[in-house]
Amino acid sequence: MSRSPAPRRPSRTGTPSPGEDPLTEHLVEPRVPRDLKAFIAGLPKAELHVHHVGSASPRIVSELAARHPDSKVPTDPQALAEYFTFTDFAHFIDVYLSVVDLVRTPEDVRLLTYEVGRELARQQVRYAELTITPFSSTRRGIDERGFMDAIEDARKAAESEFGTVLRWCFDIPGEAGLQAAEETTRLATDDRLRPEGLVSFGLGGPEIGVPRPQFKPYFDRARAAGLRSVPHAGETTGPQTVWDALNDLGAERIGHGTSAAQDPELLRHLAERRIALEVCPTSNIATRAVTDLDEHPLKDFTRAGVLVTVNSDDPPMFGTDLNNEYAVAARLLGLDERGVAELAKNAVEASFLDQAGKAALAAEIDRYTTSWLAR
Repeated sequence: MSRSPAPRRPSRTGTPSPGEDPLTEHLVEPRVPRDLKAFIAGLPKAELHVHHVGSASPRIVSELAARHPDSKVPTDPQALAEYFTFTDFAHFIDVYLSVVDLVRTPEDVRLLTYEVGRELARQQVRYAELTITPFSSTRRGIDERGFMDAIEDARKAAESEFGTVLRWCFDIPGEAGLQAAEETTRLATDDRLRPEGLVSFGLGGPEIGVPRPQFKPYFDRARAAGLRSVPHAGETTGPQTVWDALNDLGAERIGHGTSAAQDPELLRHLAERRIALEVCPTSNIATRAVTDLDEHPLKDFTRAGVLVTVNSDDPPMFGTDLNNEYAVAARLLGLDERGVAELAKNAVEASFLDQAGKAALAAEIDRYTTSWLAR
């Protein structure tokens, strides 16, 4: 496989002009008087856009690859770092699916899910909505009941042992077409199979050549069953894809939504209705969805008053984690500690936690911030 240049790392940028969004109340020059990195590391957080298989650490990928030596995925961590260097979004999907192929048994599913919970807890993530693609596992022969039991057992163990609450978003792999949509919808809505932790329904994979409107009947069924709509849209295609996700799929949050910045009317719509964007800056650079961090539309979103959340997407594959994504956002927006705390509370607001859970997590963020600033 030919190797592309490594994904570019974020660079410092100037301070954007203040607007009406709460984040802009705390805009400062990128050079801040306190150690923002340490503040972010201890900050209680919610993560809303992070993929199950895409969260497998190099250690876990190596362990899974060793279990299944017929895979082309390397077991050596250095070789893995090179393997996880992407030429474009299509190449990323190919690599991602090769890692998906390592998850072949309920035991693999349980190991992966439990270790993702451990890693999230390390970053002070109190609540996470993990995007899971059950079709990718069941079509590889994993028993569907065994799959559900594995993720639920890991979820309960993670909450008990690490204190991190996990919830699931079942998503359709768009590249697999309507067969995958039907199967995912069945798994998500069958009361005999539907896991307790399932809260939402999504759509991932490539956007080019995968129009959103064709999935409307499946989202209608999932929403009728009480699931929330959180499709990916506007990551590698234009703003019309975001409109389609809103109008046809009833989207309550948008995964990525990068191209929304090209449409002022769309930005107004998102801002007025408090429809959050799940922004993943390093991912966008790694997959070449955005060519340069200085051009990332995060600043445009906040200026327009859009509710933005910061997320890690497929963190080990992109050499990042949620703490780093907050540091990237702080540099892009010129935020101080209070501004970063507001960003963390955006994720709480946009989450599918109940109101008591949201209030408790927002209060914990405030207590932490007040204590930090009082030092």
